[in-house]
Amino acid sequence: MARLEHVNITVADPDATAAWLNRVFGWNLRWKGPAINGGVTAHIGSNDHYIAAYAPPDQSSEAVDTYHIRGGLNHVGVVVDDLDAIEAKAVAEGFTPKSHADYEPGRRFYFDDHDGVEWEVVSYG
Repeated sequence: MARLEHVNITVADPDATAAWLNRVFGWNLRWKGPAINGGVTAHIGSNDHYIAAYAPPDQSSEAVDTYHIRGGLNHVGVVVDDLDAIEAKAVAEGFTPKSHADYEPGRRFYFDDHDGVEWEVVSYG
């Protein structure tokens, strides 16, 4: 059985991303160091899975609508036990929840972070 270990996303500030991922999801900084093309990457998550938050040395590019780019990252899905508690934490971070839905197999909402990455938060409980 294969399992997903990590997703690598481009962000403006890996430290800021690590901080909000900790406050919202309780994930910890596992590692941080030099990365491809002179950038820096932070691994944020658990011993089994993580988000690799990469920042290139040139921060000139703007976020784009990835739903229209073949191979684009459309969203990152996170399963939680208490959807309402996580939504409150996301709001406290300044994120705006959207697209609330309740259909099999669970309840969910989405939000865009400061870098334009969309996150889906779902609870199957």
